[in-house]
Amino acid sequence: MQPQIVLLKEGTDTSQGKPQLISNINACQSIVDAVRTTLGPRGMDKLIVNAQGKATISNDGATIMKLLDIVHPAAKTLVDIAKSQDAEVGDGTTSVVLLAGEFLKQVKPFVEEGVHPRIVIKAIRKALQLCMEKINEMAVRIEKQSKEEQRALLEKCAATAMSSKLIHQQKDFFAKIVVDAVLSLDELLPLNMIGIKKVAGGSLEESQLVSGVAFKKTFSYAGFEMAPKSYENCKIALLNIELELKAERDNAEIRVDNVKEYQKVVDAEWQILYNKLAKIHESGANVVLSKLPIGDVATQYFADRNMFCAGRVPDEDLKRTMKACGGAVMTTANDIKANVLGLCERFEERQVGGDRFNLFQGCPNAKTSTLILRGGAEQFLEETERSLHDAIMIVRRTIKHDSVVAGGGAIEMELSKVLRDYSRTIAGKEQLLIAAIAKGLEIIPRQLCDNAGFDATNILNKLRQKHAQGGQWFGVDITKEDISDNFEQCVWEPSIIKINALTAAAEAACMILSVDETIKSPKAGEPPMAGGGGMGMGRGMGRPM
Repeated sequence: MQPQIVLLKEGTDTSQGKPQLISNINACQSIVDAVRTTLGPRGMDKLIVNAQGKATISNDGATIMKLLDIVHPAAKTLVDIAKSQDAEVGDGTTSVVLLAGEFLKQVKPFVEEGVHPRIVIKAIRKALQLCMEKINEMAVRIEKQSKEEQRALLEKCAATAMSSKLIHQQKDFFAKIVVDAVLSLDELLPLNMIGIKKVAGGSLEESQLVSGVAFKKTFSYAGFEMAPKSYENCKIALLNIELELKAERDNAEIRVDNVKEYQKVVDAEWQILYNKLAKIHESGANVVLSKLPIGDVATQYFADRNMFCAGRVPDEDLKRTMKACGGAVMTTANDIKANVLGLCERFEERQVGGDRFNLFQGCPNAKTSTLILRGGAEQFLEETERSLHDAIMIVRRTIKHDSVVAGGGAIEMELSKVLRDYSRTIAGKEQLLIAAIAKGLEIIPRQLCDNAGFDATNILNKLRQKHAQGGQWFGVDITKEDISDNFEQCVWEPSIIKINALTAAAEAACMILSVDETIKSPKAGEPPMAGGGGMGMGRGMGRPM
């Protein structure tokens, strides 16, 4: 009798070999099924309720993947590629997951029949390389033409990004707004310089773009209503100081033996506050924004001197104001000079829905803008914000890499054709594998058809015929239930989306294929399950407690 060797802690799962790989691929399939129906203009939305009961309605692949709390280790790679696509390009998150899942699905039969995963991985890498070359060769460069033409192009890309979202009815309206917002940024196109504020109520068409900074009116004290609500050419002081009477330290002890001395103590406090206020007033600022509260004394003092003040301004808004209007955030009232004040042409407070907003417009070095979104329900607004984020990212990418390809499954069909032609020129196992990957690429147009309720097989056959005849931009036309030249239809996407999506999908597929064993340690604090699977108490077969 050989003694049994125990290597791993009791309760550790190990699974290895081919069944393990197949089960990983199946896990990825089930994730793909979760987001599969959200692809495209006719895609459905998902409603996800988390543990706290907060409901999120979303069509954005990455958002759905983040909210699904996925524990399967192999399937998590799909979540990661969706997140990376979201961070890198912003749109195309659903397509990434679909492609990765479909690559795995197409090579699964080969793995079952005993083809070594390494050979499959090599084939996927080869196919990816061919795809990259083809995309770069086909992509249409947009020369930096006149402003109008570039605008038109960016608007088309933004509209394509929004066509699959909840707001696709208003995509033209929002495409203009998004392009305006992005074009107002500086060279580096920093995302956090576009603020998005949501105000429930009103209709989507009432959303507006403020070139400058806007934020909600902050908590205010007595005397606030006396402050003037609009200025021309104002100077702005940005502070990080409390303008209130400070509470005395609890543990300090002051012994006074008559009222006069006590009065001195109180006066000194007030004097400190008034000195601060006087200094701020002398600096010539008309608008005072502070991160910390501004008390009622200060509010009234400012109002009497025709100055506007707002305390407890959120940090990011203060930073954006600083970027837009210049100036610096001061932490003391002592050296407020003209050079640390921001400038802006127009400041006003305006009612938007149930909230008042403070608007700073016509800022000299305004490289920021704020979108104020209106809309019915809160979830709807959140989804709109996510959709706009996608569109903003797309426009940024298009400005940086100015080449586009046709969307709507056109590019995938063309790549599929290229791979199929290539596979016929080589011998050996790779021929079958590359043909399988070519078939995998067709999932995008097929899913677009399925989601719209078309006959997918029929449309794909038409597409294959067109692509074989050299119509390289033909894709699915959702509106006419047919195929059309998507480049003329202006369904455009930056080629960087496709490059990134294919690379990420191929990498994820390779990664999952290269795993052949999973070892899962038991969670700490769980009693090891011995014997008959623990009779509910975690006890084994009659083992004494």
